[in-house]
Amino acid sequence: MALSHIEVHSYGPDLPAVFDGMKLAAVAAVLYVIVRCLNLNSPTAPPQTTYQDTLLSRYVLKSCPTLTREYIPPLLWGKSGHLQTALYGKMGRVNTPTPCGVRKFIPMQDGATATFDLFEPVKSHSTEDDITMVICPGIGNHSEQNYVRTFVDYSQRNGYRCAVLNHLGALPNVELTSPRMFTYGCTWEFGAMVGHIRRSFPQTQLVVVGFSLGGNIVCKFLGENQSNQDGVLCCISICQGYSALRAQETFLQWDQCRRLYNFVLADKMKKLILSHRRSFLSMASSRIDATDVNRLLTATSLLQIDDTIMRKFHSHSSLREYYEKESCVHYIHKVHVPLLLINSMDDPLVHHSLLAIPHTLAEKLPNVIFALTQHGGHMGFFEGAVLFPEPLSWLDKVIVEYSDSICHWRKNSCSNRTILDADWKEDW
Repeated sequence: MALSHIEVHSYGPDLPAVFDGMKLAAVAAVLYVIVRCLNLNSPTAPPQTTYQDTLLSRYVLKSCPTLTREYIPPLLWGKSGHLQTALYGKMGRVNTPTPCGVRKFIPMQDGATATFDLFEPVKSHSTEDDITMVICPGIGNHSEQNYVRTFVDYSQRNGYRCAVLNHLGALPNVELTSPRMFTYGCTWEFGAMVGHIRRSFPQTQLVVVGFSLGGNIVCKFLGENQSNQDGVLCCISICQGYSALRAQETFLQWDQCRRLYNFVLADKMKKLILSHRRSFLSMASSRIDATDVNRLLTATSLLQIDDTIMRKFHSHSSLREYYEKESCVHYIHKVHVPLLLINSMDDPLVHHSLLAIPHTLAEKLPNVIFALTQHGGHMGFFEGAVLFPEPLSWLDKVIVEYSDSICHWRKNSCSNRTILDADWKEDW
């Protein structure tokens, strides 16, 4: 008994040290996970820009300090592409303004009704010219999204009229007038909005802006027909994937939780489509029947939804045909106006292999600048000091800066424009 008592006392003093060591190891493990998950050790850096050395590219980079200086996201969470994407998805932006606009309705030839919201500038543009931003938002989005409202308000205050497309079927409580919705690359509604703006403001010049899926639509629209580029000063595409076929293949992978994002987006699209179920099933010209709707109920990926519903809106015979014909990758090389392509390396929705497309374009075409940020996620690009993001994002600033630089280039540098056109013709 005495021996047992002695043994307990001989080991007893070591036990607190063991427990302290375990606590320290646990704390270290938690800190390691936090640092890895939040990517805290990742350095901030300016965007990587790919471009040809032309008079225009030099002028743009000199006139757009946001494109050449460090993008600094909020310290504690801004280096995580997942958190940037999640905050964008949940909130859009913080302290969102409410710009005042007018909703326009355009009847389409197939019976559909396109809608867009028009916002007048609150001051004159610095060039004193009449300039309209024609804006195409992301998947299932419309003018009432927070990120759109923030960008429109900032653009208005910098002298731009803004026209924002409401994707067909995306507005809540607005019934469809034909049995189809927006698709990945259908440019009909965007083209109708642009045509309306040109007729209503014949003196205006256009700046084309596309967010995510909207980036695919605007680049495809401009490349489909040379006349679509008439009166267009420039185009800015943000966070698009360029090739739907290649993008959907990566959406089935688990890296960067892409398959989980696929499921979340599919659930959102499924709810949106089902909200118009009555229209699809009651209209005589509908290509969607009750069997398709039942199959939709069990879909868990965008690929399944596209095959069951989306491709049928335009009678594509196969999913591959749908992706091939609706991707801007086959049209973007025909865009001859200044073109800014923006992506983020930590975008969990756009696989890094897809970024070879804009990189190659910028290397080959003199009108293209490709800006690739280290951080920003998908459509996030929040800025801030430590925890709280600023209301205005890096994205809002760089789009307006780039647009301003092109407007001034066109306004004041006719001789440079002549030289630039000669450079382009030589490259073609």
